[in-house]
Amino acid sequence: MTDKTVKLLSTFFYVGYCPVAPGSLASLAGTLIYVFIHGQPLVHVFLFILVTWIGFAVSGKMEELVKEKDPSCVVIDEVSGILLSFFLLPINPATVFTTFFLFRAFDMFKIYPGNRFEAMGGGFGIMMDDISAGVYTNIIMQIAVHLIGIK
Repeated sequence: MTDKTVKLLSTFFYVGYCPVAPGSLASLAGTLIYVFIHGQPLVHVFLFILVTWIGFAVSGKMEELVKEKDPSCVVIDEVSGILLSFFLLPINPATVFTTFFLFRAFDMFKIYPGNRFEAMGGGFGIMMDDISAGVYTNIIMQIAVHLIGIK
């Protein structure tokens, strides 16, 4: 894979080069993907697997290219994590808003095991801290949706 391809994919089509809040912008991009594919769970699973597989393949290489541990320009991990966060959730403004901000909070605060994954470095560490944030977010949102009965 060429360096140019690694940069394109790891930065999620250069979203990661935005000078302000690249992780939040990538999460927003993932949210927009979710809104577009909502109601198509097989497409959702396919896109999550594809983005995650690509993320594992390119994020560690990008880390080597820029010679920086978990560089902020690598944002494909946020897209993977937010897609996991939204899995099988209803679509409405409250759910979308809450899921987005809950994911961002878990991603920023690196609750266990996210903090351990991040410390590992490389593509595995880069991806897994956001995947763990996505798991936590989805579990909390599933509980909230089912307790409150949001449709």
